[in-house]
Amino acid sequence: MKLKLLACMALTCSLSISLNPAVAADLTAGMKPAKLELKSAGPVAFGPDGILFIADPLGATVHAIATGDTGKSAKRKAVSLEAVDRKIAAALGTAPDKIRISDLAVNPLSGVAYLSVARGSGVAAPAAIVTVRGDQLEALDLSSLRSASFALSSVPDAKAATGRGRRRESARTQAVTDLGYVNGRVLVAGMSNEEFSSSLRSIPFPFAGSGKPASVEIYHGAHGRFETRSPVRTFVSLNVAGQPYLVAAYQCTPLVTIPLSDIKPGAQLKGKTVAELGNRNRPLDMIVYTKEGKEYMLIANSSRGIMKVSTVDLEKSPGITERVSGGGSKGVPYETIKGWKGILQLDKADDTTALVMRETEGGSFNLETLPLP
Repeated sequence: MKLKLLACMALTCSLSISLNPAVAADLTAGMKPAKLELKSAGPVAFGPDGILFIADPLGATVHAIATGDTGKSAKRKAVSLEAVDRKIAAALGTAPDKIRISDLAVNPLSGVAYLSVARGSGVAAPAAIVTVRGDQLEALDLSSLRSASFALSSVPDAKAATGRGRRRESARTQAVTDLGYVNGRVLVAGMSNEEFSSSLRSIPFPFAGSGKPASVEIYHGAHGRFETRSPVRTFVSLNVAGQPYLVAAYQCTPLVTIPLSDIKPGAQLKGKTVAELGNRNRPLDMIVYTKEGKEYMLIANSSRGIMKVSTVDLEKSPGITERVSGGGSKGVPYETIKGWKGILQLDKADDTTALVMRETEGGSFNLETLPLP
């Protein structure tokens, strides 16, 4: 979904990174040319060296692509691209109503946006990665790039179904709901086939290890109970009280903190619910940024707009352990950014702006660069 590199504020942290040969090495060195074919294109995120991580939920795989897009852009042009879904459809040779944009990520080196796209309908719809350079769109030729892949174990059965009516789909689509690169590891949120099916994986990169999922239990304020079968929908990483944490948002809408050091293969995690942000809502995307020396999160939602949350308040939260009734909110406070309506996806474009995908009243989608609030 975005570059989720943990910001190390302490001098000791920055020194440890600079002296670590694994971090200094070329992370693309072990990648090989492969005719990569995606069964699906889900969440995407950037790591170092122009490496794009692509989740393929139906294929139960995470791919790392050496994009070669490593040129630094000193001056970046603002994006204002109307009806981007129609332009993508034209580029891919299909109709706009057959396009489904799953996620976007901005390469922090070049400022180029990468969109993961399904071309057609149904679980077997062909997948593509589309780049946006200014007003120019182009399908990324994955067969010409070096890559590495990691197969996920203990994933939901592809033949099993989840949801009802129009929302009914293969349970495998929930194998990966978000991913990000954090200090030499790829973090993967989603569902497993285990009893406690909400899962987080911490996979070393270059890819190694088992990738065995850790189970996650949280208290859901709107439901008034502990839950283990609702996946993380979107997350960011940041420091809370000087320690690295994952901040995760769930359906209907608990906000939860989990120490990064606890996310280990096979672990049984228990997150701390620091806020209940309201029911009948699905968090869509998150970013973290700094403005005037203060750190904030922006959370895009399906029905509750864009929420701005101060990360200072995360440390102060005692946690929620009792039902929050009436669809209300409790815990860490937030501000609704009124001018940001219809936002479905977002990522930082640079230190002062974000690239957002906005749904218009007519049902089409625009890409816009907006100043961070």
